[in-house]
Amino acid sequence: MTCHPPRAKTHRTPRPTLLARLKRALYRGEQASPTTLMRAINRLDALLYASNLLSPRRAATLEVTGRRSGRRLSLPVAVTHLSGERYLVSMLGENTNWVRNVRAAHGHAILRSGGAEPVTLHEIPVDERAPVIRRYLAIAPGARPHIPVDPRAPLAEFERVAHRHPVFRIASREDRPPSPTP
Repeated sequence: MTCHPPRAKTHRTPRPTLLARLKRALYRGEQASPTTLMRAINRLDALLYASNLLSPRRAATLEVTGRRSGRRLSLPVAVTHLSGERYLVSMLGENTNWVRNVRAAHGHAILRSGGAEPVTLHEIPVDERAPVIRRYLAIAPGARPHIPVDPRAPLAEFERVAHRHPVFRIASREDRPPSPTP
């Protein structure tokens, strides 16, 4: 009888399941824009998450002013907690409207989960994103089809894709009205 040494455990990107392929199909094109069905689902989720009724523990609604329309837009998000800080991750990457709107608004937004919290979102550098993205995949299983890394993979695998997924640190702020000009 021959003994074989144990195989080294490798972390390969899992083959997408039918459900994962369906979730990816709900967003189309380079702009990663949601289909009509996904827009409706996102609206319903945003309402539920903002009210904090029937919503997952880390779910919230992000409200940001549209860079072209000037209207307040709402979308459901998963808030990632790591080392005492809160973060938002763009599972769909750079070309999403919410990322562009946050950048155009200089990070000013409202985070809702039961109540309204004025926040400033600070984009973190690419070299600091990997641990946050790994934690995000652990708490947001719906994002897994969009970020091609096994959630249990070593940090180096997350560093490889970090440049594709913007990450914003959430900082509370007081919404102060502009001071009158004399």
